[in-house]
Amino acid sequence: MNKIKMKTPLVEMDGDEMTRILWGMIKEELLKPFIDLKTEYYDLGLEHRNETEDKVTIEAAEAIKKYGVGVKCATITPNAARVKEYNLKEMWKSPNGTIRAILDGTVFRAPIIVKSIKPYVKGWEKPITIARHAYGDVYKDIEMKIPGKGKVELVYTDENGNETKELVHNFNEAGIVLGMHNLNKSIESFARSCFNYALDTKQDLWFATKDTISKKYDHTFKDIFQEIYDNEYKEKFEEANIEYFYTLIDDAVARVIKSKGGYIWACKNYDGDVMSDMIATVFGSLAMMTSVLVSPEGYYEYEAAHGTVQRHYYRYLEGKETSTNSVATIFAWTGALRKRGELDKLEDLVEFANKLEEATIQTIDEGYMTKDLAMISDFDNITVTNSEEFIKEIRKRLEKKM
Repeated sequence: MNKIKMKTPLVEMDGDEMTRILWGMIKEELLKPFIDLKTEYYDLGLEHRNETEDKVTIEAAEAIKKYGVGVKCATITPNAARVKEYNLKEMWKSPNGTIRAILDGTVFRAPIIVKSIKPYVKGWEKPITIARHAYGDVYKDIEMKIPGKGKVELVYTDENGNETKELVHNFNEAGIVLGMHNLNKSIESFARSCFNYALDTKQDLWFATKDTISKKYDHTFKDIFQEIYDNEYKEKFEEANIEYFYTLIDDAVARVIKSKGGYIWACKNYDGDVMSDMIATVFGSLAMMTSVLVSPEGYYEYEAAHGTVQRHYYRYLEGKETSTNSVATIFAWTGALRKRGELDKLEDLVEFANKLEEATIQTIDEGYMTKDLAMISDFDNITVTNSEEFIKEIRKRLEKKM
């Protein structure tokens, strides 16, 4: 069989721990036998980020701007324990946060549906796509520990040196404080990305903040969305027979639980982080969630929506068997390959991505699955596979499709 040719490289960003191990397995078993894989490789493993003082993360983001499409493995965002474990020079920021800040845009996350696993919320009949704003808020915050009595103020100094101050709090004891920011331009890009994605997929769009409490920060999000919708998208939505709906975030949560699904739920950065994990869990597993960052300039970055599976990695290092779900990582590759094929007009590459996804779902629906899926599946006849066996079962079915 002749391998499928690629014109333009993907930006490949390797990662950490068990997902790094799966990354290698996927390439060797599911990609390289069928594709003349062309990538520009960046090692975003924590040790290499530390060696380069995190410059490699910035280089990877710039490469996505150059080539248009990237695929990323899960990476460690270090805490104090990780700093000690890896002997880091400093507590490096989230690679995802850095890349998203450089590319801007919106992260769209949707569950991967299989017949053998029913949602925990029985009324959910269709997927719910989370549209997560990918800039600012707590992911670019500045924090301070307040040691004792004193005053904290928010100060804006304009280019002429004029100051505007707001009192944050008069501290009578020790405490903490943080400052967050966002940009109108980024919020506008977020809004347009959501409206365009809703039109492309013919789905209703929900958006929710807490503007009744955050009367300037959150309210600005609400106002920008409404203004862009009224001026640019209202007629298009009416023609497509879809709805834009705004409500408070707590009301949205209640409505989502009672809904049947089948819409896009736009969330601010932190809300989207939390709610996408909830959606993934309800539909089955955190490893059954697609994630793609779409920038206003047309850059795409595909990744798994979960972490590095630290516990399994430590088992792997001890030589013990693991049963780690690789589906979301496989779908990160298929999403990137499909988009690369669409942009380069390579129909055989697009078709390969489709067949690999079909083979993955078929493997699960025929009863071959990792332990996390076996624990929640409705099937009676299940074969629990280890990490490598699961990928090899997918390859068997992919070879038949090819």
